[in-house]
Amino acid sequence: MNITVIIPTYQRPKDLLRCLEALKRQTRPVDELLVVIRDNDSETWKFLEDFDPESLPLKTLKVSVPGVIAAMNVGLDSAFGDIIAFTDDDAAPHQDWLERIEAHFLSDKSVAAVGGRDWVYLGSQLHARKLTEKVGRVQWFGRVIGNHHLGVGEAREVDVLKGVNMSFRRSAIQGMHFDERMRGTGAQVHFELAFCLALKRAGWKLVYDPAVAVNHYPAQRFDEDQRAQFNEIAHANKVHNETLILLEHLSPVPRSVFLLWTVLIGNRSKRGFVQLLRFLPSEGNLVWYKWKATMIGLWQGWQTWKKS
Repeated sequence: MNITVIIPTYQRPKDLLRCLEALKRQTRPVDELLVVIRDNDSETWKFLEDFDPESLPLKTLKVSVPGVIAAMNVGLDSAFGDIIAFTDDDAAPHQDWLERIEAHFLSDKSVAAVGGRDWVYLGSQLHARKLTEKVGRVQWFGRVIGNHHLGVGEAREVDVLKGVNMSFRRSAIQGMHFDERMRGTGAQVHFELAFCLALKRAGWKLVYDPAVAVNHYPAQRFDEDQRAQFNEIAHANKVHNETLILLEHLSPVPRSVFLLWTVLIGNRSKRGFVQLLRFLPSEGNLVWYKWKATMIGLWQGWQTWKKS
């Protein structure tokens, strides 16, 4: 099977260099490598002019619209591979990344998507957290369990993969694009959720295999979403995106339970009333801003869903 790898990048040439060097070392070489760059990103364009791709079949694509979704869709429209794999510019795939991906697609024609673990590094130190087998699931009432960076165990079916480490069978996604209704000017959190759930509804299998691995060095973002730093707009955008996707995915009864659960309870990332009370002693006034942003995002997601 021919394999295309797509890397969206923006103003992170040092990270991109590490990613490209990792792709040079693949035991199963890439057949097409597409790096998608913003038209005004002069730093990255200059870096690639001087970069020696050696054996990499590297092509550059230009995008003028901000956000990762526009870049990924440009890549999708240009890719020729039977398998289309995505990773981030701040990731470094393990040497057998493509070899393991291809093996899964070859072994089962009903598999539409394959992904795996991203080993998160903070600087040079591995981010130590409790590992789990509960990865990539959407519970019946809409609670999303990620944990892709903490996955252990055997390969298994999941509901959703993570953008830094995901690949798709071209014939399964023919005509599909990442949802441009996702809000945000950079990261556009949860874009992969909509794509993956659409494949699940169509009856395809999605496989998560912890051995299909990349090292992930979360780098600076150049939008309102600054990862560890709370931003009301970024948080509301994230909740909007997830709400819109789940309202479209869930049937009527689970949809109603999802809305009620989000308002009354929520979780650590989406603060409902119970979570507001839970974190009030430790976070003080900040918890009110997080709760407000959650409710705004929930309402905006509902409105976008109704209009759609």
